[in-house]
Amino acid sequence: MIPPRTARFGEGPEGRAARRERGQAERGPGRLGQFIHDVRAELKRTSWPHAKEVQNTTIITLIAVIFFAVYLFLVDQGLSRLILGLDWVIEKIAGLLGLA
Repeated sequence: MIPPRTARFGEGPEGRAARRERGQAERGPGRLGQFIHDVRAELKRTSWPHAKEVQNTTIITLIAVIFFAVYLFLVDQGLSRLILGLDWVIEKIAGLLGLA
């Protein structure tokens, strides 16, 4: 007895329906009009923030950006001075040992 062949991808009732829907979507003359209609319908369902909410989040964002800019500047300056200090110490040690 031969075992039944398994369906390949796209075969069967689900595959035919998907191919039929895809083919109709590609051929339709009103694709652009349908797209615009769908976009407008989606925008009507969108909840837009009030001006006060936008203002508050903008202020919070600016404060965070300024804080992190100052923080990173100070960390950069500190590491820079640390590296310059280590370089100075290494030069002094090398000078004392006669390696310079």
